[in-house]
Amino acid sequence: MKKKLVTGILLIGLVGLGAKEATAQAASGTQAAPATTPSSQAAREQDIELLRKDIRSKKKQLIATNLKLTDVEATKFWPVYDQYTADLVKVNNEKYQLMKDYADTWGTMTDAQAESLTKRSLAVDDQVAQLRMRYVPIFLQVLPGTKTAPFFQLDRRIQALIDLQLSSQFPLVQEQN
Repeated sequence: MKKKLVTGILLIGLVGLGAKEATAQAASGTQAAPATTPSSQAAREQDIELLRKDIRSKKKQLIATNLKLTDVEATKFWPVYDQYTADLVKVNNEKYQLMKDYADTWGTMTDAQAESLTKRSLAVDDQVAQLRMRYVPIFLQVLPGTKTAPFFQLDRRIQALIDLQLSSQFPLVQEQN
């Protein structure tokens, strides 16, 4: 139990570090400054991508630790999980772009930009829910329901922790005077 908790805390800590770096300007209330060079921006993008890969690795470790699979189940489960994760990454790319757009416009956001970000954010949530619904029968082909259900519980709990950590790093949209 202690190992599971420590792994979960590490995962949350990694997410927090990436979110703080990605949104430091927004959290401090400063306007976006064009002081970054293309090479430093590329380095930051590379760092964030490495962070995202590390989070996926930690998530996989948490699932492996908590989802007790037989060897036969594991042989069938992990390829489906990897495809599910690849599809989820595509959706999360949009979520990441939303965070970047939010940080870029914070403090100067117009009503139209705020509305667009809100709608895009809700659309991403819907895409994640649709992806999970699409994968339930696929996972049920390789695992019994008593193992598919805890997988999706773990998936949602881990994502909720990540989302909570990320959202705590973003200040609320400011009304323009």
